[in-house]
Amino acid sequence: MTILGKRRAAYLSGTLLLAAGLLGHPSTAAASPADSRTTGGSLLTAFEAAASRSGVPRDLLIAVGYAETHLDGHGGTPSATGGYGPMHLAHNPSVRTLDDAARLTGQPLSVLRTDSAANIAGAAAVLRSYADADGLTEVAREDINAWYPAVVRYGGATDPSVARLYADTVYDLLAKGFAAPEHNLVVTGRAVAPQRGALSALDTIGIQSTDYGPAAWAPASTSNYTVANRESDYNINYVVIHVTQGSYAGSISWFQNPAAKVSAHYIVRSSDGAITQSVREKDIAWHAGNWTYNTQSIGIEHEGFVSDSSWFTDAMYRSSAALTRNLTTKYAIARDRSHIIGHVEVPGATHTDPGQFWNWTYYMQLVNGITGIGSGTVSVSGSTLNVRSGPGTGYAVVGSLANGATVSVYCQATGTTVTGTFGTTNIWNRIGTNRYVSDAYVNTGHSGFIPGVPRC
Repeated sequence: MTILGKRRAAYLSGTLLLAAGLLGHPSTAAASPADSRTTGGSLLTAFEAAASRSGVPRDLLIAVGYAETHLDGHGGTPSATGGYGPMHLAHNPSVRTLDDAARLTGQPLSVLRTDSAANIAGAAAVLRSYADADGLTEVAREDINAWYPAVVRYGGATDPSVARLYADTVYDLLAKGFAAPEHNLVVTGRAVAPQRGALSALDTIGIQSTDYGPAAWAPASTSNYTVANRESDYNINYVVIHVTQGSYAGSISWFQNPAAKVSAHYIVRSSDGAITQSVREKDIAWHAGNWTYNTQSIGIEHEGFVSDSSWFTDAMYRSSAALTRNLTTKYAIARDRSHIIGHVEVPGATHTDPGQFWNWTYYMQLVNGITGIGSGTVSVSGSTLNVRSGPGTGYAVVGSLANGATVSVYCQATGTTVTGTFGTTNIWNRIGTNRYVSDAYVNTGHSGFIPGVPRC
C-alpha cells in the first residue's frame, strides 16, 4: 500500500469514529440527552459554593469555565474533544478531568456530565488537587497568580506553547474582565501577573504560517492528516466552514493528539479573530467526513459551539472572511455559496455546523469585499437607550447606552419600525455581538442605510 493509501485508510478509520459519535462536530443523528441543570440555584451560587469548598479563587474558576464554554453546559452533550458541562470536564485519550472529578467528589459520571453545579464543583476539586500537587500553601492559594500551573494542567495541552496559550486565555479574561448576563455573572478586571514558571520563556505560538502570513503555525499530528501535493494531484475547489465545538486552544491541542484522527487547516479565535494553521494547504486535512471533499477543500474551524451565538464575534467574522478571501484568490475558488460551504452541506454530512447562528449573509458580504464599518452618536430624550439582542423591540434588552455615546456600526438590518429623535425608521444597527439599537436614535450622518456598511 502506498503512503497516500495508508493515510487514506487512517482517515477512513477516523470517519468511522466520527460516524459513531466519538469524535467531531454535533451529529444530526445524535440522540438528545437530558438537559443540563443546576441544583441549588444559579450558576453564581454554584461557583461561590465550589470556590468556598475547594479554596479555588471564585473568579479564576469562572474564568476557566468562560474560556472553555462561555458557561454553557450545552444540554449535557459532549464537545468535539469529549468535554462536558460549563467547566468542560473531559474524557479523551489525553485529558481525564471528568474521571478525576468523579474520583475526587464521589459523584457519578452521569451527574458530572449533566448537572452544572456538580460539574463546577468537580472542576474546582480537580484544580485544587493540582494546586496541592504543586505544593501551594494556604497563603499561596490566596494569590490568583499562583494558580497558573494548575490552569495549564487543567487544559491538558502537551505542546508547551499551546499550554501557555490556554492558560493565558484564562488570565487575559481576568485582566480584562467579562460578563455573562444570562447568568447574572460579572467578573471585574484586575491587574494580573501569572506565575508562568518555565513557560514564561515561550511565546504562545511564535512561529508564523508560511501559507498565510497573519496566522500562527502549530502543526497537527501527522496521524491526523494526509501528506500530499495538491498543486499537482488535486484541485482545491471549496472552503468548508466549521465550528469547533470547543475552545481555540483546546482544538489546537486536539489536532496535535495522534488519537484524534481529525484536523483542519485553520482555526479562528472568537475574541479577537486570531488564526492558527495546523495543516499545510498542500496537505489533506481530515475535516469534512467525505474523502473527495477533503482532497478538494480547505477546512476552517471557528472557536465556539453551534448552539451559542455569543462566540460568533465581528472580529471572528472579519478575520475568517479575510482568510477565505485570500484562499479564493489563491486557488481561483468562486466566492459564492456553492463553493464556500458549511460542514453540514458536504454530501453525506452527519454534522450541523456552522449551525443556525452563523450569519452567512454577513460573512459572504465580507468575503466579497463589503467591509465598511460605520459609526454614530446616540441621541435620546432621557438618560439611556436600550440595547437589544436582535433588530426589534420584541427582543430582550441586553444593555443600555447613555445619551451622547459613540457606537461602531458593524452591519445593519431591517426590523421593528421605531419613531425616535431622527424620525421613523425600521433600520437597526448592530453595534456588537447580538447587540442592536434602532437607527431612529443614532446620528450616523446618513438618512437610511450607511453606504459601504453590510446588511446583517
